[in-house]
Parts: sequence; structure tokens; C-alpha cells
Amino acid sequence: MSTSLRFAHAVRTLSESARLQGLQVPIFRSPPSRGDAVRTIRRNRRGATVAVRVGDRPWTAVLADLVDGIVLVNELDGPAAIRCRTSLWSALERESVLAA
Repeated sequence: MSTSLRFAHAVRTLSESARLQGLQVPIFRSPPSRGDAVRTIRRNRRGATVAVRVGDRPWTAVLADLVDGIVLVNELDGPAAIRCRTSLWSALERESVLAA
């Protein structure tokens, strides 16, 4: 599967899981506008955009940035952040997105 299709599959999986948790789902894109960044988050009145660099990075690092983007956009911390991350990683595992 191509990198862009894997990225899209991961985004769909995480977005569905976040919605089921009642969380705000950001717009995801790749790569970030800033050339030196591996992940950026931009907020505007319509919501947030999480941009993640995919190329030349381990797939699990890309997934971690997507997961953390959802946690950060929703301003979760402590037990709420742990529950969210656990649920998001479980969704990725269930949908076979973790394989490189």
C-alpha cells in the first residue's frame, strides 16, 4: 500500500475513533508547511489542522504524531489523555494500521 493511502487509512481510523469519543476531529494533512517541522498544529475559527511529515520517518512515529495531535487539539491531559490515547491506539490496531 502506498504511503499516501496508509496515511489516509490511519486518518480515517483515528477520526472515527475520536468522533465516537465525542472529541473534536482536526483536519489532517502532510507535510507541514514549515520545512523543519515533523508536526505542526494550527488553529483557526473553523477548528484545527494537524500537519505531519511522513517521509523518511518510522511509521509508528507518524502514527504517534497523529494520535498526539488529537489529544492536543482537544486539550486533554491526565487520565482523559490516557483514555483517549488508549482508545486511538486500539482503533489503529483493530484496523491493522500499525503494520509498517
